[in-house]
Amino acid sequence: QVHVVESGGGLVQAGGSLELSCTASGMAFSSNVGAWYRQAPGKQRELVAKISGGGTTDYGDSVKGRFTISRDNAKNTIYLRMNSLKPEDTAVYYCKAAGPIFSWWGQGTQVTVSS
Repeated sequence: QVHVVESGGGLVQAGGSLELSCTASGMAFSSNVGAWYRQAPGKQRELVAKISGGGTTDYGDSVKGRFTISRDNAKNTIYLRMNSLKPEDTAVYYCKAAGPIFSWWGQGTQVTVSS
């Protein structure tokens, strides 16, 4: 059983920064895909960023140049560094650990950006 846990959300002013963390017990991010998604009220869940086992990264258009996904293999943790935050970044952020067949989601962490 894979257990995914996010942390690091909170309230921040526009222009500020936050860093989210995600750990996955029972699955190694170093050989699988780790990803961050977000879902704002009334909107569909969207991809924010992902990192492959080989370290290749990809970002949603709305966060390119502002957000950075990274990974610490020793801690089996992925991070999402969010800079220059905007009110439209307000959402629940979810971590996804994706294996070759199954995927597992965390419970989500709220990020609120005030104007």
